[in-house]
Formats: sequence, structure tokens, C-alpha cells
Amino acid sequence: MRIAVTGASGFVGGAVCRALTGQGVTTFAFGRRPAVGPGHLGGAAYRSWDLTAGPIPDAPDVDAVVHCAGSVTDWGPAAALFAANLTGTCNALAAFPGARFVHVSTASVYDPFRPSVMVTEDEAPVGRYLNAYGASKAAAERAVLARRSAIVLRPHAVYGPGDTTLLPRVLSAVRGPLLPAVGTGRQRISLTSIANLVRACVLAATGPVGSGVFNVADVFPVTVDEAFRAILHERGVRARPVYAPAGLARPLAAAVEGAFLLARRPEPPRVTRYAISHLAVERTLDLTAARAVLGYRPHPTAFTGAAAW
Repeated sequence: MRIAVTGASGFVGGAVCRALTGQGVTTFAFGRRPAVGPGHLGGAAYRSWDLTAGPIPDAPDVDAVVHCAGSVTDWGPAAALFAANLTGTCNALAAFPGARFVHVSTASVYDPFRPSVMVTEDEAPVGRYLNAYGASKAAAERAVLARRSAIVLRPHAVYGPGDTTLLPRVLSAVRGPLLPAVGTGRQRISLTSIANLVRACVLAATGPVGSGVFNVADVFPVTVDEAFRAILHERGVRARPVYAPAGLARPLAAAVEGAFLLARRPEPPRVTRYAISHLAVERTLDLTAARAVLGYRPHPTAFTGAAAW
């Protein structure tokens, strides 16, 4: 079997490459960086490709594509996010017109204005989003499903060795002995370990199922407070979470976002409405479809070894 992986220079794409090559699959890796160490890719052949510039010429003939490329930031110009997440996806589709297409999306396509309580796949995309990240990922899903039979995977808050988003964001928020957060800490959330997401990607790319939309997460939800305390403990950080009411944090975040936009500051505020929407209300995913159709068998949430990540 021959499989192409986009976004291979990144966290998720590199892990998918290593899993595929470890199973003896001929893997072609593509990423924005000029070069990537062979260890990151498990020895997969690598080519640099900016997906926003168009389909890659002379694309290899493959059986499947695992599309991991895209922007994962929740802050930035809408044009750049749509270029990375929508235009890039359309160019990946065009580059591999005959291959099974596995699109790594996000649970951020669910409605950010209300809790997601064991949501099922038919509850997204929706017509409103808090930022261009959710809107661009929803648009990419629509483009994929409109063009061909494909598999769409929706993880939430991916973490694990090599994580450049979730763990660094939590640790950067620590202030002395405190980790400021929003809500009560009792909200349940579904997290997705990189091992579980890779497991779903491999099943989708190599298994008998050729189409469908599937939530992907760890076996059981956890509370926000449990997750924070586990991360801090594993990293040896002597801090404890403290929580501010969401009703006070939302208008403050909106005001700060407006100020950052007026100042054209490239970095995100410490608290955004998007971040609040994922911390202050329940965000849990129903995994019934992935279990029944893909044969997905996830492991529980665990931050063991986080000190080395």
C-alpha cells in the first residue's frame, strides 16, 4: 500500500508517518519546511510543498492520503487561516484525485456558542463560529465531502509527545503558584492523545471503510480540573488551578481581542472567547460511530511522561 501524508513536518503528520512506516507502508511525506529529519518521519520520503500555492506537480500515485496539513492557531488573519485550511485542502484534493482522502479536521466545527454534550457527527458543521479557525475548518470539511467520498476525523485538543499547542499553552498560563482558568473546573471535556488520533488515521487510511465522518477522542471524558492538575503534576510544576466565572471573562476577552486587532498585534491575547468556549462549558464527543464503523478502540487520557515532552 502507498500512502501520502500532508503536514508531515508537523506534530500530527510526523506521528502518522512514523506509524505507517512502522507497519511497512510505503509512505510519501509532504510539508512546508525545506527539510525534515528522517527520524521525525520514520524514514518516509519527504518533499517540501506549500499547499497554499497549488497542487504539487508530479504527485506520486498513492492509494490514500492522510491530510494533516493546516493551521491550528485560533488567532490570526482570516485570509491566512482560510488559505491554509480551505485552499490547502482543495489543492491536496486536486493533487491526488483518485486516492482515498482522510481529512483530519477538528471538533471546533461544532457550535461554539453552546455546550457540546456527547455530540454526534451530524451536529456539525454549523452556520456560526467565534473565529476564522472554526469557520475555515468547517469550510474545508464541506469542500472535502462535496468533491468525493472521504473520511473526516474530528479530534479535540490533541496532546502528547511533540505537542506544540495544548501543553505549551497550559504551561504558559501559569503565574507563580497559580494557573488561572475560566469556568469551574468541573466541566467535562474530551481530549485526544496523539496515539489515539494516529490509530484513527491508520484505520481510516488502510481499513475497508472508504467514507464517513467520525469523532476521535480518548475513551472517556475528563474534567478540566483533572486535566490541568495531571499536566502540572507530570511536569513537576507546583501550581494549582484557580477559576474565574465565565460570565465575567467573556466580555473582557472580547474587549481585549478588539484591542489586539486594532493594534494589529500578531500574538494572541492570553484569554480569547474561543479558549473560553473550550474551557467553561462541556466539550465531549460521542465515539459510537468510530467504534462501530472504523473499529476504533481508544486508550484513556494519560499525561504520563509529560515531563519529557
